[in-house]
Amino acid sequence: MGAKTGLDDSRTTGRVPRRAGRTADGDRPDARRVRRTAPPAPATGTARQPIRRARSRVVLSALVMTFAAGLVATLALPSYAFDPTRTGNADVVSGRSVTRSGEQQYEANEHIAAATLQRDTFKATSSATLLRRAYATQFSSYSGPSAADFLKNPAHPAFSLDGVVGTGMQYIGVPYVFGGADPSGFDCSGFVMFVYAQFGVSLPHSVHAQDGIGTHISPDDARPGDVVVFNDDSHDGFYVGNGMILHAPYPGARVRVQKLWTTDVHFVRFGI
Repeated sequence: MGAKTGLDDSRTTGRVPRRAGRTADGDRPDARRVRRTAPPAPATGTARQPIRRARSRVVLSALVMTFAAGLVATLALPSYAFDPTRTGNADVVSGRSVTRSGEQQYEANEHIAAATLQRDTFKATSSATLLRRAYATQFSSYSGPSAADFLKNPAHPAFSLDGVVGTGMQYIGVPYVFGGADPSGFDCSGFVMFVYAQFGVSLPHSVHAQDGIGTHISPDDARPGDVVVFNDDSHDGFYVGNGMILHAPYPGARVRVQKLWTTDVHFVRFGI
C-alpha cells in the first residue's frame, strides 16, 4: 500500500523520476552541450539586407572593372586609315597604291614623273670689281685736254701744293699704263706730269728728268703736293703726308694712296 501511494504522488505532483532523467547510458544530459548543439534561430528580414548589399557591390565592381578594361584596350588599338579586315584589290589614291595588309605602303605610279634635282648657282661681283668697272668706264674713253693743252691753258692758274694734292686725288682708280699720260691710263711720271700741267708747270715724262729739274728738299720740309722720288730714279709720286704716297704703282694696278714701303727716297718740289 505504501509503495503504490508513492507512485501516485509523483504523477500528481509532476516530478520527473530520477530514472527518467538519465540517458540511455545511464548518465544525465549535459545542459551546456544541449545549448551548443541547439539549431540556430530562423533568419529574419533585417539580417537579409546586408547580404543583398554586399552582393550588389560585388556586381557593380565587376561592371566597373570590365568597362575600364575595355576602355584601355580601345585606346591601345592602332589607328587604321582603312578597314584591314577587308579583302580585294588595292585602292589607288593620287597615284599611290595603298595595300590592306595592316600597314600602309606606297608605290609610285607610272604617271608620276621623278623630280629633277639641280643645284642652285649664283655669281657675285665683288665691290672691288664694280669699282674697277666704274673707273674703267670713267677714264677709258678720255677725250679731254692733254698735258700740253693744260700748259697752254692751265685749269688752275693759281698754283698751290694743296691744290696739287686735291687734283691728283681725282684720278684714284685710273689704271696703270706704261707710257700713259692722261686719265685713260698713267704711268708714274706721266701722272705727275699731267697733274702739274693743270697748274701751268711743265715737266718731262721721265722720273730721271723730273728729278733733275726739281728742287730737292729735306724730308722735314716736305709738304703734301711735293714729289717723292726713289733714289734709283725707278719711281715717283705725290707725297700726301704721314708717310703716304699717291702714285700710279705698276702694271695691273691703279692709281692709289698707300704707305711708303721704303726709306730709300728723297723729296723734290716744283712750282715754287
